[in-house]
Amino acid sequence: MSTDPSFHEVSFPLAVALKASGGPERRTEIVALGSGRELRNARWADSRRRYDAGSGLRSLDDCQAVVAFFEARRGRLHGFRFRDAIDDRSCAPSAVPGPLDQALGVGDGVTTTFQLVKRYGTGSGAWTRTIAKPVSASVRVAVGVAEKIAGTDFDVDTTTGAVTFRAGAIPAAGATVTAGFRFEVPVRFDTDEIRIDLAAFAAGEIPSIPLIEVKT
Repeated sequence: MSTDPSFHEVSFPLAVALKASGGPERRTEIVALGSGRELRNARWADSRRRYDAGSGLRSLDDCQAVVAFFEARRGRLHGFRFRDAIDDRSCAPSAVPGPLDQALGVGDGVTTTFQLVKRYGTGSGAWTRTIAKPVSASVRVAVGVAEKIAGTDFDVDTTTGAVTFRAGAIPAAGATVTAGFRFEVPVRFDTDEIRIDLAAFAAGEIPSIPLIEVKT
């Protein structure tokens, strides 16, 4: 289990998260050549997600819930879990996660632990994202095409995304290990101040409450 004191295994208020805005960010360096061509270089190997929870505030109750959550996290000090309504599962948003959704690896008869991942795209251009914060009881696992039983054949660490097979259920050599799941994003507040003007809020002006993904 994770023992990182800087991360709290609690979820941001769901009613606000479901209406927040944001998504992935990448950092690309572009140099324009005299010929008009460009040299492009990826500064980051992985994307990093940013969100603005201010767009999810719809009532004073929402404001109070976010302020209380902010205070409990001590502003930017502690990370927490955030549900990205656009991308929160191993399959399409309209589908239910199944045990064959994502390939985790291939058994060798010895390895017991496999990391949850989600792949974006296909072929050589595909990008693999590590999933560290699966939703409890949502993880379904299969070896070959046979679904395994959580708590009997395998266990899931919901703080790291590691799937560990128990003795007697270790994947045999050549057996493909797959999984389906729902997950949350590890984030923190990207500000140490929340400023909500009630007069402006009543008039429809939305405050900014920035969140940024963290690596755990």
